[in-house]
Amino acid sequence: MSSSTVSVSAATPTQHPFQRKVNDVKPSKTDINFVVMDYLISEGYPRAAERFAKEANIQLPLEEESIQSRVEIRQAIHAGDIDIAVQKINDLNPQILDTDAALHFALLRLQLIELIRSCTSSAESDVTPALSFASSQLAPRAATNPDFLKDLELTMTLLIFLPATGKLQKELAELLEPSLRRDVASRVNEAILTSMGTHGEARMRSLVRLRQWAETKARDANKDLPPVLPLGLQDAEDTIIGNNGEGADVMVQ
Repeated sequence: MSSSTVSVSAATPTQHPFQRKVNDVKPSKTDINFVVMDYLISEGYPRAAERFAKEANIQLPLEEESIQSRVEIRQAIHAGDIDIAVQKINDLNPQILDTDAALHFALLRLQLIELIRSCTSSAESDVTPALSFASSQLAPRAATNPDFLKDLELTMTLLIFLPATGKLQKELAELLEPSLRRDVASRVNEAILTSMGTHGEARMRSLVRLRQWAETKARDANKDLPPVLPLGLQDAEDTIIGNNGEGADVMVQ
């Protein structure tokens, strides 16, 4: 066999039968555009939605009244300005936190974490504000819910270990990670959308979870699949991330 034949064979590997089936049933561009636009609107990225509508030559959906408020609330939570976020949520719809005790507690807990950060930033710092806030805002709620109590006790442990050492156990370190703020911000966004009578979650998130579930079931059943199945969202991710960085959060959590 000649060297040229070998090089050609190596450059054109045989495509897996499953991938050929995927190529035969690709969704329409219209469907993809709808899912991407739904993600941008649901997650609260108005500038990215406007730019995507122009690039894809599609009509921008009527902007709901809450979108700018949702953007400001998300930004406040991501920045650790929880008291501002709570005020904006109540201005938008006070019933949201009144009817969702778990979400309200999660926000108050984030606010307590920020107070603890501030109270332990130096050796001379006073922890009284954190203790007072925990006693007045979280303790009464924790007394009625064992899960709340467990979360409060863990959070208060930061007062002991945070000033003493820069190294924390994993469960304590996770309280200080930006991912906790992002998780709560996502829950707040979903709660706002639900309160407006719309779907609380971007369809892209549920579609990806469904796809992951289907792959797991297929592998458990020993179906013939490629070793790795990419999600196929690269184009969507590039579109979202490329819009001035807006919408660059992880799509699926």
